[in-house]
Amino acid sequence: MTGIGYDVHRLVEHRPLVLGGVSIPHRHGLEGHSDADVLCHAIADAVLGALGQPDIGHFFPPGEAACEGISSLLILEQCRRLAAQAGATIINVDATLIAEAPKILPYRDAMRRNIGKALGIAPERVGIKATTNETMGFIGRQEGIAALAVAQVDCNAGPF
Repeated sequence: MTGIGYDVHRLVEHRPLVLGGVSIPHRHGLEGHSDADVLCHAIADAVLGALGQPDIGHFFPPGEAACEGISSLLILEQCRRLAAQAGATIINVDATLIAEAPKILPYRDAMRRNIGKALGIAPERVGIKATTNETMGFIGRQEGIAALAVAQVDCNAGPF
């Protein structure tokens, strides 16, 4: 089964920028109830979609006190548990960050390791790419960052 995910968060002052579980030096961070890791959120929705589950807001409601400030890597770990409960195996994920800044390449390998560990897959099965929005729209004006993701899940062992 295949799932797709999308997430977007506004860039704001006085917040750390966390992408793929990595704190990245930047003048702005992402606004959100959790750590606002847009990359992990898109991947989580892709995995949940492949499992036929609701989105991350169902499992981690944005207003819930227990979710405030949590690492989005914990959200990915919960996706891995849900897959295991369904008798499914996460095969791979592929994601694209859309941002004008910062440059992602120096942090990509650390992101792949973090995400792979959280999902229980090898880092080589985690694709992470980045692109800009060519200075167009809210992303081009550096008002936010978006992420797209695809996940492949083997559901042959489960009830699917």
